[in-house]
Amino acid sequence: MPEAIEEKNIVVNRKANHEYFIINTYEAGIVLQGTEVKSIRQGKINLIDSYASIEKGEVWLHSCHISNYDQGSYENHDPLRDRKLLLKSNEIRKLFNKVKEKGLTIIPLRVYLKKNLVKVEIAIVKGKKIYDKREDIAKKDFQREQEKRIKY
Repeated sequence: MPEAIEEKNIVVNRKANHEYFIINTYEAGIVLQGTEVKSIRQGKINLIDSYASIEKGEVWLHSCHISNYDQGSYENHDPLRDRKLLLKSNEIRKLFNKVKEKGLTIIPLRVYLKKNLVKVEIAIVKGKKIYDKREDIAKKDFQREQEKRIKY
């Protein structure tokens, strides 16, 4: 019987589902320093306003804030440094071809632990207009009302 792979969410970008249409998702590793891993395990990471870009055949995560580790010494990391994401070359090629299209970008959806490794789930997204957001809110409200009616 195969073992279930445990994933523990550390941080989820909840704003992403409200602000963007998610087209495709990918799982990526991330290159971190030791104190960054310890801070992430404590949950001191912020994905708001972070995005990924492709530069020279590599994927980089920008403006992701990982707070300094409390017990760190002079070797603490820079909280806002760019971090390299680890993907297969064919995945990078697919991302690059998609992002060339107008209006598409790459954002992180969540950071999680998988077999004690820090992973980032990134997505190719397209921004929503205001009327799209209102439509989604109306659908959620309608669904909630239907669930209440079924429940009672």
